[in-house]
Amino acid sequence: MTANPFETDLDRNPANYQPLTPLSHLARTASVYPDHTAIIHGALKMDYRTFYARSRQLASSLAARGIGKGDTVSVMLSNTPAMLEAHHGVPMTGAVLHSLNTRLDAAVIAFQLDHANAKILIVDREFSAVMEQALELANASPLVIDYDDPNFGTDTPFPKGERIGSLDYEKFLQAGDPEFEWSPPRDEWDSISLNYTSGTTGNPKGVVYHHRGAALMGYANVIASGTGKHPVYLWTLPMFHCNGWCFPWTLGVVAGTHVCLRWVRAGAIYDAIADHGVTHLCGAPIVMATLLNAPDDEKRAFEQQVSFNTAAAPPPETVLAQMAEAGFEVVHLYGLTETYGPAVVNEWHNDWDALDPQRRIALKARQGVRYTALEGLSVRHPETMETVPADGETIGEVMFRGNIVMKGYLKNPQASAEAFSGGWFHSGDLGVMHPDGYIQLKDRSKDIIISGGENISSIEVEDALYKHPAVQAAAVVARPDDKWGETPCAFVELKPGQTASADDMIEHCRTLLARFKCPRLVVFQDLPKTSTGKIQKFILREHARNIL
Repeated sequence: MTANPFETDLDRNPANYQPLTPLSHLARTASVYPDHTAIIHGALKMDYRTFYARSRQLASSLAARGIGKGDTVSVMLSNTPAMLEAHHGVPMTGAVLHSLNTRLDAAVIAFQLDHANAKILIVDREFSAVMEQALELANASPLVIDYDDPNFGTDTPFPKGERIGSLDYEKFLQAGDPEFEWSPPRDEWDSISLNYTSGTTGNPKGVVYHHRGAALMGYANVIASGTGKHPVYLWTLPMFHCNGWCFPWTLGVVAGTHVCLRWVRAGAIYDAIADHGVTHLCGAPIVMATLLNAPDDEKRAFEQQVSFNTAAAPPPETVLAQMAEAGFEVVHLYGLTETYGPAVVNEWHNDWDALDPQRRIALKARQGVRYTALEGLSVRHPETMETVPADGETIGEVMFRGNIVMKGYLKNPQASAEAFSGGWFHSGDLGVMHPDGYIQLKDRSKDIIISGGENISSIEVEDALYKHPAVQAAAVVARPDDKWGETPCAFVELKPGQTASADDMIEHCRTLLARFKCPRLVVFQDLPKTSTGKIQKFILREHARNIL
């Protein structure tokens, strides 16, 4: 057989092949724009030269403590400069960054520290009390470093617990070399971060990301969000959540400015937008509600249009209109922890603006098409793996394939094998594929309500509830029923100052849905949410089961 000339004497070598890593984004920008503002936090303004040097100092100090490839550095940090430094300094040593959810309880934290085999733990003093409890429960004995945030709290003090570590973060970092010769990964498949799923049933699973995926997400986020050069990004999304959808690394691609925010508060968000010229932010729908329902004395006028990236359920048309009037352009995304955060975007066509309102609403309700860094997005039968017809009606499981799908679950080969069955990542989300290739979620597999043998999508009922002008948030779950098996139970959170009755809600739904899909019971309460604003349906399911 004749040798293929395009594969002969054309091998990879250091000159023509280097493993992808998001660390190169920061290194390049520090070289090209060393004086450009990289981070704003309270009174602090840090340029890219300093950001890069401090990340290298952190890496140097970690390496001096023996941290390297295969080790885990855990952090319990808010959206602060230290968190951004950790996203770069930790992987510069070859180690893996494990970002802890700041709202977890001590038992879950202890499980994660043990499962991840944490060697070093960096703790913001705001969370020292729960971390101290977690360390008492854990078998792991990491070196604990206290982070004392010096640039926040003068005007808005926050609770600081006692120091629980043996070292201070700033002193630890300053002992490092700002010229530390960090090495890119030998293989772009090397692990860069560890993120645990919410673990609503049983222990959470550890999702492992690699350098290649994180690097590609940098480019993909820029395209999906339309950042352009020098965006100003406000950290309303927790950086611990899917590594902040990989935006800690993304902004290095376009020399953007990180505006840190410890707490999501309407006044602080409006101040940041007005004072720092914020152009982009990410958040759950609850952040939109926070902005729109803020008292007038907390709102600030601003000249620029702000791009608001949101995931979860698509915002109702009324909310989108209110956000546009307030100066925000909403970009609808969808993804999971296992896909590095957003991997699907509702890519809007300009000619859709001319459609009638109902058609626009229908198009905006769709999750969308694959990210540029995702190779495959499909809706399939979960057992036969056959693709469902692209008719917008046939329900299947949404599946992903590509370089921004996780490596797998840490120390859990069975769960990884199940997730990757058939050569696709199984999301657990049920949806349809429209003829134009856009997907639309219909429910989580566990959230479908089966009433009298009929399937009811909780998302469809929630969409109807959100169209009521008094509703701020809504969640629908199955409630056991002797006659029907299950019936929809709605939990509703009203907007401040608004009133409504259960009968009002049910009658409203009947104008939009078949009667069998309408809630049989409506409960008014504040909805339980995760730190990223997602409604915790497992709590509501338990509540619905116990309602007499």
